[in-house]
Amino acid sequence: MDASLRALIVAYAFPPVGGAGVQRMSKLVKYLGARGVTPSVLTVANPSVPLRDDSLVSELPEGLEVVRARTLEPSYAAKAAAWNASAAKPTPGRRAISALSTAARAILLPDAQVLWQPAAQLALARRLRARRDDVVLASGPPFSQFLVAPLVRARRGVGLVLDYRDEWSTYRTSYEMTASPAARLAGDALEPALLRCAHYVTTATEEFREELLRTHRFLSRERVVTIPNGYDPADYPSDLPDPPDDRFVLTYAGTIFRLTSPRGLLGAIRRLHRAEPELARRLSVRFLGRVVDTERHLFEGTEALGVELLGYVPHDEVLTSLSASHMTLCLLDEVPGAERVYPAKIFELMHLRRPVLTLAPEGALTRLARRHALGDVLMPRDEEGIAAALEARLRAPKQLRSSPVDIDQYDRRALAGRFAEVLRAAAAAAQR
Repeated sequence: MDASLRALIVAYAFPPVGGAGVQRMSKLVKYLGARGVTPSVLTVANPSVPLRDDSLVSELPEGLEVVRARTLEPSYAAKAAAWNASAAKPTPGRRAISALSTAARAILLPDAQVLWQPAAQLALARRLRARRDDVVLASGPPFSQFLVAPLVRARRGVGLVLDYRDEWSTYRTSYEMTASPAARLAGDALEPALLRCAHYVTTATEEFREELLRTHRFLSRERVVTIPNGYDPADYPSDLPDPPDDRFVLTYAGTIFRLTSPRGLLGAIRRLHRAEPELARRLSVRFLGRVVDTERHLFEGTEALGVELLGYVPHDEVLTSLSASHMTLCLLDEVPGAERVYPAKIFELMHLRRPVLTLAPEGALTRLARRHALGDVLMPRDEEGIAAALEARLRAPKQLRSSPVDIDQYDRRALAGRFAEVLRAAAAAAQR
């Protein structure tokens, strides 16, 4: 293929949308140009999302073509109202809203973002007719984006890559806002059909890759490629602060929901305050990010224990807040499929070189943390073990740096090179 390969990135989660899931594609388009690939982006004009982060827009390369198509979704506020009505004490009004929400979830399959597809597919069809792109990469979730696959495959000579930031099977069975019997049935039928359209598939973890190959045996092993998430050295200011001397700060950055529930950690903090109240008073635990309503009850009464909920923090401020911590935190609760997941934030934590407290079931994340010597690794609901680890750190807080090993492979610039190889291979496969 020509070195100036033209790649269209289809990504609902793209700046100014905020949150960790945005980084994989925004960092990819930032560095693809240096790898001989000219990226363009097809994204949503009016995203129905909980978070917006305008600081991410400034990172996009100058001259990047971004096509924004409108979605027919209601606002996120309307979605949240429907979700809250389902969980709140029933009233006639709430029952009506809940019934409408349930009906919508049964109809809008595989997810609510399917309402973006009419405009997205129209915009994509225009580009395909004009031969604007050599290869198309669609990244999910939302996995309704994969519905562009038949349209791309029908245009002979255009390569198609489907990118799994998360695992679709887990997404439709374990995540609060997307799991339902209808979503499961639709996904079970759609996923293999759409995968058959792809020239290549990329996954964020090797465990995702192996599960895909196990459940969809028609996939060719050499055309399913693991490309992990990573860190961008350019995100780290040269003058990051040190932690304070008067207390021990533990910080988590990311959304708190069922998969990342901190119930074990909060139980350990309560246990530590009962056993060692004087020592425990030196502990400050900060949560940077959104806490979904289903997890908020876990935090009741924890303010008095030094726990702070600081809400969403723009990405350009997160690393400063994490650096001003003695230890950072990475969470996965005991949820089906969690053994194949690691949060994207773990790579930014490892490059920060603060010890990481990893609370997760045995699996992809725990192996990653041990392989790179990131810090303490414990089961997420082992309150006694977590309390003991916190006590040990409180008694010996001087070690402020960790020494993670072999992490250069996760540099976003290197990962863009790996994506470029897959994009070229997919474009070449489409020519045959």
